[in-house]
Amino acid sequence: MNENLPPCPKCSCAYTYEMNALVVCPECGHEWVPAESDAEGGADAGAQVVKDAVGNVLNDGDTVTVVKALKVKGSPSGIKAGTKVRNIRLIDGVDGHDIDCKIDGFGAMQLKSSVVKKA
Repeated sequence: MNENLPPCPKCSCAYTYEMNALVVCPECGHEWVPAESDAEGGADAGAQVVKDAVGNVLNDGDTVTVVKALKVKGSPSGIKAGTKVRNIRLIDGVDGHDIDCKIDGFGAMQLKSSVVKKA
């Protein structure tokens, strides 16, 4: 068994295994060719690619729109769908929160890219 198999790119599972030319994740079932992921990682080693809910690539300073209503702890009303957020910053956050922003009426907070759409 090869001890140097990469973790799953989808769920980060460390228990991947080889099946012919593919590497397979037993937890989520994702299959990939390790040479492709190595080539992508080598070309974009320092670049972080963050995509919104519909697949558009996000950059620092973009304006996004929230696509679904979000609950906010400590606030009686949450963030409504359709709220525009200007001048976002991409970060490597906790629990998938990869956008740092300031929302009018709520202040500074972090959002997941899966709940926004590029405006």
